Amino acid sequence: MSSTTPILYSYWRSSCSWRVRIALNLKGIKYEQKTINLLKGEQIKDEEHLPFALVPAFNYNNFLLSESLAIIEFLEEKFPNSPSLLPGTVEDKARIRALSLQVVANTQPLQNLFVLEYLSEDANKRKEWAKHWIEKSFKNLDRELAKYSGGKYAYGDLPSILDCCIPPQVFNAKRFGVNMEEFPTIDKIDKFLATLPEFKLAHANNQPDTPEGEKI
Repeated sequence: MSSTTPILYSYWRSSCSWRVRIALNLKGIKYEQKTINLLKGEQIKDEEHLPFALVPAFNYNNFLLSESLAIIEFLEEKFPNSPSLLPGTVEDKARIRALSLQVVANTQPLQNLFVLEYLSEDANKRKEWAKHWIEKSFKNLDRELAKYSGGKYAYGDLPSILDCCIPPQVFNAKRFGVNMEEFPTIDKIDKFLATLPEFKLAHANNQPDTPEGEKI
């Protein structure tokens, strides 16, 4: 990798990092990945690159950016000749953003590692909490996606930012015991996306820091 190659600071099972990996792959952007072990607290030891002690962080020619959707929107504007992840009309783009935020802002943060650690030391209580909030969110999201999905992708007939958000959240849902048969539209989309090379490459179980027992 050259000195100008973008760098993604990432953790294999981080939903937020995973979204960015998908976006980079869909846009065909080569990047270097620097892995951060959240369980060992490495995120709080690198203030220079992780100013908020969170992953992901993205370094493009010494321009450092945090937050997955901000990074993906940056890629969208910085690489306009690559496949767009905000296809369609102004209204389409707005709805894609809104549906994405249902995952990014209203679902995933409630089962973030530091939230669960603060909630309880009891693993069963953590699982019950995460499962409850994912199911509550998925009920509404599944209904809305049924209106807008073209049958394969989450919105219309092209991949979008919303598709970057679905697989990581479904992965989390399964970890916490959610029955995906109750959410057929989300499940159908996730299963289709899992067949695409860009999504396979970004999968949590296919990363440099994936534990051996989890690798695919």
